[in-house]
Amino acid sequence: MSDIFRALADDSRRQLLDRLRDRNGQTLTQLCDGLAMSRQAVSKHLGVLQDANLIAVRRSGREKLHFLNPVPLAQIVRRWIGKFEEVKLLELCEAQAPRHDGSPALQERNKQPVQAARMPS
Repeated sequence: MSDIFRALADDSRRQLLDRLRDRNGQTLTQLCDGLAMSRQAVSKHLGVLQDANLIAVRRSGREKLHFLNPVPLAQIVRRWIGKFEEVKLLELCEAQAPRHDGSPALQERNKQPVQAARMPS
């Protein structure tokens, strides 16, 4: 997973992923069009993305077509980012829970930290 985060850390690589999200199956020439990067730089960035399994490459005659692979990104959301969202959601639910009285038991319960529920795998 660290390869994925390393690949995503660079703005140019995120820009290439955005371009593939908008129009999948582009050649190197198409991806270079409109970017302020050399062809060699784009090629190097594509190699990093491919090593991180964020893109897949398929040959079509003499050209290579580049495709976004959304699976690793979905895994990050499910395994890592989702855990933070889950805790925040539980905290928001707890904050919205009606408080019926000022009893010490209820006040003590409201002071307890929110425990995250386990998500099914």
